[in-house]
Amino acid sequence: MGFTQDAPQLAQPWHSDRLLHALLDRTLPAERRAALDIDLAALGDYAQMAWLRATHSIRRKPALTRWDAWGQRVDRIELTTAWLEGPQLTTRHAVLAAGHTDSAHARLEEFARVYLYHLASEFYTCPLAMTDGAATAIKAAGNQALIDRALPHFLSRDASAFWLSGQWMTENTGGSDVGHTETVARQNANGQWRLHGRKWFSSAVVGEAALALARPEGAGSGTAALALFYVETMDGEQRKPELIIDRLKDKLGTHELPTAEIHLDGLPAWPLGELAHGVRQVAPMLNVTRTWNAICAIASMARAISLARDYATRRQAFGRPLIEQPLHAQTLADMQAEFEGAFALAFEVAHLLGRVEHGVAAPHEAALLRLLTPLAKLWTGKLAVKLCSEALECFGGAGYIEDTGLPQLLRDAQVYAIWEGTTNVLSLDSLRALAGDTFAALRTASAAWLDGNDDMHAASAIRQTLDAAARWLDQHAATRDTLEAGARGLAITLARCASAALLARQASWSSLHGDQRPAAALQRFVGHGLNRLATPDAGNTSLLLG
Repeated sequence: MGFTQDAPQLAQPWHSDRLLHALLDRTLPAERRAALDIDLAALGDYAQMAWLRATHSIRRKPALTRWDAWGQRVDRIELTTAWLEGPQLTTRHAVLAAGHTDSAHARLEEFARVYLYHLASEFYTCPLAMTDGAATAIKAAGNQALIDRALPHFLSRDASAFWLSGQWMTENTGGSDVGHTETVARQNANGQWRLHGRKWFSSAVVGEAALALARPEGAGSGTAALALFYVETMDGEQRKPELIIDRLKDKLGTHELPTAEIHLDGLPAWPLGELAHGVRQVAPMLNVTRTWNAICAIASMARAISLARDYATRRQAFGRPLIEQPLHAQTLADMQAEFEGAFALAFEVAHLLGRVEHGVAAPHEAALLRLLTPLAKLWTGKLAVKLCSEALECFGGAGYIEDTGLPQLLRDAQVYAIWEGTTNVLSLDSLRALAGDTFAALRTASAAWLDGNDDMHAASAIRQTLDAAARWLDQHAATRDTLEAGARGLAITLARCASAALLARQASWSSLHGDQRPAAALQRFVGHGLNRLATPDAGNTSLLLG
């Protein structure tokens, strides 16, 4: 028999992830580690099993059955095995509930679980993120009736009682600009609100509840007149007849995730708070869902790099393994350094979120969280596509073959830059976040992160780039169009500066514990450059688009 190439093997993700171990060793008290480590080990085992299962079976997509054999409308969705296992995994290992415990470390512990579970879940983490966001929004609204009704289900540790929540905002008119929402809320004679309209994008239609934007009947036009409503989708074992599934989306990636177009034909609903300013009520969930997005993006990067590195030890070319080929090794090291920067930023946002929620954050950290959340989401989303693409190239032609499981990494990665606000939307949000003392908060935090690190070149590069960003903002402060046109470059610059400073903090701690790899990552990351500022030329843009 002729030559056959060994396939890449996935190491147990928890046991083999030095970055996650170092992060938790540095940040968490020892007494909080025992229960967490048990869950992380179990989720790592599941991730390894799920990868093997996926590479030895035919991938399935959800299937929608609209009618049963006797003409009854059922809108039944058949799910993949991982999705059927989702409620048990989620509740048994507190993937969601951990984030709502009474501790400033709660979010960090939650997102450590999410990071390991995400890819194995086949994007079951998408509705988990929306459920987490719904729980956060309901708590922020202070609606005690809904807190008592919904949160015990959303945060349950019992799979039989666990509910998923959707997030129904997007309509035919578009995504981020919800001011033209056409869904109408009408109140009947009994005082019950009911929703009528079409939602064009629903990624958790299989859930038991949802939050939906709608315009109360008789309210004015525009965004401010919208209200946020809570709905339940099930009547016992049957889907409520007022919720009609039109079709499932045929998407580039996230195939296992059933994304639907739906009609609401009088679905009962309850307002979270006042019957206006619904978008403002959505805001508390954005920090949560954008953090999920960033953590899931780095999980995809981790998987792609892990497989590429393993394959480089198994694949021989020109007389030696790929890992010993200088250019290939250089490529892998470049990927690793960028990933480590993204990892540091995403998990800092997760930790900050918990600190701010529990009222133990330093005075500048609330402003810092407001800025770093969109920065982390937009930069990790773009980087995931880049690194997953590079990883596929590391496999040559095999990276383009579907049944290796590798192309799915790239297809799925593309969603991170789109969900919860595109790169441009998040760049403009970052620009708004820079109002007031937010830039000073980033400087204060960066100085603290750099304290004790002996890489003077990295520290100088970070400070000089922050100075350049401040000058750029001052220079263009009076020209809104120029600020907006350059917002993406500014956002990525600030994301890279924050990531570098966080890498410096980790490098200082790790060096004291005998590990020089984070210091090497810092050096290489800074060597790739931090400054992505650009002054747009409106005339040139006009010519190119004319």
